[in-house]
Amino acid sequence: MTGTTDDDAIDAADDVIDTTSLYREFGDDRLPPGQRETSEFPVLSKSGTPAWDPESWEFTVTGAVDEELAFSWEEFRELPSETQRQDFHCVTGWSKFDCPFTGVPFPVLAELAGVSDDAVHVMFSALDGYTTDLPLEDCMREEVLFAWGYDGEQLPADHGGPLRVVTPHRYAYKGAKWVDGVEFLTESERGYWERRGYSQTANPWEEERYS
Repeated sequence: MTGTTDDDAIDAADDVIDTTSLYREFGDDRLPPGQRETSEFPVLSKSGTPAWDPESWEFTVTGAVDEELAFSWEEFRELPSETQRQDFHCVTGWSKFDCPFTGVPFPVLAELAGVSDDAVHVMFSALDGYTTDLPLEDCMREEVLFAWGYDGEQLPADHGGPLRVVTPHRYAYKGAKWVDGVEFLTESERGYWERRGYSQTANPWEEERYS
């Protein structure tokens, strides 16, 4: 199955939270150095688009937490969600402004699981075997979304549907497509691209593309 269901249609959001001014935390310009703005939304991934079945799909929260969690697709869609207008910065040099993503803020899941005091790092996993990591403090932001919607519709499969992470304050390889789990770690580990020389912090305004 492709994972497309009638229930995945998203009504147009009445309230959209604009997060595009977050760049002021990191630099003077909305467009990070070395980036070019585009109106397109290019598709990049390490391999092909994986198939998924909404009946068997599961999202897990594991590691240094008070309670490990597992959600079905229906259960995940019932979690508190919001629509945010975000900017999207790809490490390959393009940026797309004003992307309307709908999803569950990272802190919502963190609160449900209860993050242990000794947790310092986060590893995201995906249906295609992809992994990516970030320091915990970079994840505990409302702008870090587990996004299942884009522009009032179900997130397209080639852009990471049914679920992807979006990280508007970091390069987009930190936002795993087809994400199916998050693990809270007590020490740093490296994900797929990080093991291949990409930056673990990935701040676009500091051009932290590579280690």
